[in-house]
Formats: sequence, structure tokens, C-alpha cells
Amino acid sequence: MSEDRAVEAYQDTDWLRLDPRTVLVRVVLFAGVLAGAALPVAFGLAGSRPLWQAFAWVAGGAALALAVTVVAETVRFRRTRYRVGRERVELHTGLLVVQRRSLGRERIRSADLSANPLQRVFGLVKLRIGTGEQTSGGESTLELDLVTRAEGERLRHELLARVTVTAPEDPDHDNALAVLDPRWIRYAPVSFVAPALGGAAAGAVMQVSEWFGAQGEVIDWIGDRFRDVSVPWMIVDLVLLATAAGAVGALGLWVEMWWNYRLEREPGGTVRVSRGLFTTRSVSLEERRLRGIELVEPLGVRLCGAARVDAVATGLSESGDDRHTDLKTLLPAVGRETADRVAAQVLREPEPPTGAPLAAHPRAARTRRLGWALWSVGVPVAVLAVLGLLLTPVLLYVAAGCAVVLTPVAVLFALDAYRGLGHGVSGAYLVTRSGTLRRTTVALQRSGVIGWTVKQSYFQRRAGILTLTATTAAGAGAYDILDAGQSQGLTFAAGAVPELLAPFLEPVPTTEARST
Repeated sequence: MSEDRAVEAYQDTDWLRLDPRTVLVRVVLFAGVLAGAALPVAFGLAGSRPLWQAFAWVAGGAALALAVTVVAETVRFRRTRYRVGRERVELHTGLLVVQRRSLGRERIRSADLSANPLQRVFGLVKLRIGTGEQTSGGESTLELDLVTRAEGERLRHELLARVTVTAPEDPDHDNALAVLDPRWIRYAPVSFVAPALGGAAAGAVMQVSEWFGAQGEVIDWIGDRFRDVSVPWMIVDLVLLATAAGAVGALGLWVEMWWNYRLEREPGGTVRVSRGLFTTRSVSLEERRLRGIELVEPLGVRLCGAARVDAVATGLSESGDDRHTDLKTLLPAVGRETADRVAAQVLREPEPPTGAPLAAHPRAARTRRLGWALWSVGVPVAVLAVLGLLLTPVLLYVAAGCAVVLTPVAVLFALDAYRGLGHGVSGAYLVTRSGTLRRTTVALQRSGVIGWTVKQSYFQRRAGILTLTATTAAGAGAYDILDAGQSQGLTFAAGAVPELLAPFLEPVPTTEARST
């Protein structure tokens, strides 16, 4: 190809700009932030000057900040441009420091759309283009913030199009793998999000009351409500109230995150998740990046017989530059049978690898977990007992109560953790399971395992067990088979991926061989 043709192929499209309403959306959003911050700041300044004067100062500062924002966003809009050519996607932007970035079309692996409520009002979306590479500093992604929804969808289809021969589409065939079932919402209050939201709500009440100088009145009001209740029961009641508030918040958060949920397989080998009530999101994942499935069962969800489905794929690591921690979630908490079925459909397997029978681990693994459980209770109890002997006998009663209550709980968790251990092979997938507070079952492509790490501590050597770690370029990067029997684990690793570990193993001579 001549130099002129190369330049022509590289510059085969005109430069485009973001939607002009981007400036308005950003200014309105910043104005909302200023309005939310102005009230507590004004009341804070009112302590040393008249209230009207404090509000005047705050209003003047807010107006100045808003004017600067309008100018800055206008300049940013005018200096931002992009183009999608046959070879590369380019983005030029920046105020004082101009950034010129580009991605090769052949490297692009994802084009995800998202829109918050304000952006949806104006019909705009943010398009995030990624290569699926795990790099720092955002070199592997480009963001077009903001374009019209039609333009975002057009770019998404264009960037994810592959020059491959695919089967002709059947217009009457539904490619959906899973759609929203409103009954799934019953699993929201039993997740770990509920107590966290309850604690956050209680903290927010105290923080807002402090802004207005009414924290003392709030505490006195709570005290009056529980005047005839003992302190332990008051604590229990407050915890129950916070838990109820957290459950309501968890329901609302679930509706916001998973409303209009749809998991579908698109032509060209792409799996797409679309969801969201106020903030909509559309995430696309190339199937050739998929290395397996992870079934996640937090304790509360597991007790209800449910599980969540996450993707194990390249470019979705939690430690990368990805700012959305939920991009890998393909299915919210649903019934275990539904989760297994969807996992099999995503992997194009007739039977779900996550439902395959797994080999149990030796009793030494159970003894190890029981020992950890007793130590976790014994050490705090011993510390309390020593402090009780040195300071006050009250701590002795606290130590005795902790020992009586926590020991059975710790033992139950240890036994449950042991029952959760397992590993096996299901067709083309290596399967491993572990955990109790957060049990995970990982089905990992055997062809995706690039290495094995064998770890054995002093206590593991004495017990005849070891920990195997399967290394892969996808997901968390490494998945453990905890406390497997020594010969059991090595034989499994050699059979699951023979070309990796088998050359380093020596057969143990049998008794007959020794006698001869």
C-alpha cells in the first residue's frame, strides 16, 4: 500500500463532536451538587454572623462557581472530538493539557452504554469503549461523554461487529437467556447490603442533625422513646429498626439496579446485559473472552436457596482500571436451579458445570477449620478474662458469655466451611468450591488454566493436605482448591490440565514394586 493510501485508510472519516447538550447536563448536575452543599455550609457560617449574610455569601460563591463551570464545560466541549475509522478509534480532548488517544479497532472488546436519570431526560448516554486489557491509567478505555442514545447504539454495534461467518438470524427466535422475574426481589433483603444500608441510614441521621446543631435533641428524643426500656433491649430495638430500614433500602436499590433486566446473546458471539430503572446500563461481553462462570452465594442468599452468576472473563479484573465493580455480574441472586440453567446457557453447555458432583476433602481439612474457629473465639475470651482479673470482675462475666455464645456459632461455621469444600472436572471445565459467609463455585475452562501453584504450610504438611491454585488470565487471576489431600490434589491437577503439572510428578512405587 502506498503512503497516500495508508493515510487515506487512516483518515477515512470526519471528526465528530459530542452532543451540545453535554454542557447543559454537566452544568445542571453541578448546580444540584452546589444546592445540596449550600444549605449545611450556610447554617455552619450562621454561627458567627446573621443568617441572611451567611446565605448571601454562600449564594455569591455558588454563582461564581457555576459561572466558572459553564465556561470550563463550554471550552471542554469545543475541544473534544472523536472519530471512528476503519483502523482506529480516536479521541482528542483536554483544557490545559490536550490528550490524544486512540484504540485499534481489532483490539476493542467492549462498548458499554450507561445513563443516569438526568442524562436520560435529555436522551443522552455515556459510551465506554474498552479493549479488555488489564492496564492502569485508563490506557485501555475511551469514554464518549455524552452522545445521543441512537449514536451510542450505532457505535456499539459498529465497534463490536466482527468479520465472521455466522448462522442466519431467525427473526422469530428470542435470543434472551434470562429476563427479569419480579419474584427475584425477595432475595434483596437477605444480602449483606441490607445491614450496611441500615448502618448508613443511622449515620446519615446523626450527621444531618449535627449540621443543623440538633444532634443532642435527636439523642434526647431517642432516649425519651426508650425511657422505660433497659439498655440491652434498647440496643436490640435500635438494631432491629436499622435492619428494617436497611431491608427497605435494599429493596429500593435492587429495583434501581435490576429493573428492565435482560440477558441476551447477540449475533457475532456477544453476550449483553441491560438493566436499570433510573440509571440504565448496557454491558457487552465477547464470548471468546469468557473463561468460565462463578456462582456466588452469600450466606443469607444461600440459606434461601439462591445464587448470583458472575462472568470469569479477561479484562474484568477487580484490580484493573474498571470503575464499575458490577460489570461481571450476569444474573442477580435467583433460585439455584435458575442460576445453574443460565450458567449452562451462557457457556453453551448441555449441563451446568456448577452443578456437577464434587470430590470431598479429607477430614484434616475439617480439623483445620475447627482449630481456626476455636482459636478465633479463645483468643478474645482469654484477653477479656485477663483484663477481668486485672481490672473488674464484670469482664469475667463478659468473657464467659462470649465463650458460651460464640463457640457453638464458630463451630457451626467451621463445619459449614468444610462441607462447602469440593473440586472436580465437568467436561471442559475445572470446578472448585469454597467459603461459608461467601461461598463461591467456579467453573473454569481447563484450556484457560496457564499454571498451577502448589502451597503447603508446615501444618498442612503434617496433616497431609495442600492448597492448589489454578492461574488464569481471566477473572481474579487465580482460583484456589483449599486443603485437598496431597495425592488427591496432585492427581486432580495432573488430570485436569495434564500438560502443566504431569512432567513434574513422580509416581509413588506400590508395595508390590518395592517387594520385587
